[in-house]
Amino acid sequence: MASWTKFARSFSRKYSVAPKFDGSHGGAEQFDAQLLWKRLSYFVGFPAIGLAMVNCYLSHQAHHDDERPEFVAYEHLRIRTKKYPWGDGNHSLFHNSKMNPLPEGYEE
Repeated sequence: MASWTKFARSFSRKYSVAPKFDGSHGGAEQFDAQLLWKRLSYFVGFPAIGLAMVNCYLSHQAHHDDERPEFVAYEHLRIRTKKYPWGDGNHSLFHNSKMNPLPEGYEE
């Protein structure tokens, strides 16, 4: 039993996640690594997320005025076996009248 507690104590000291600033093994290196990842997050990660957001917005705006595709009444698409439990039962929950056709065609 004593050997187990000795092992657990040495393991917890060796692999502790708290930074040590007393100059012992792992203190300064761990603090430097933490600072590195903090700076990478702020100066690389967040700008990359921002640039991706701008790219998505500009891509959406470039296709905003595209004409909708021609309606073709395929038999295997827009099958309604029972009504939706909201509204008139024919429109999906997130229906977009400009882009989503009904089984009969687009709404005018």
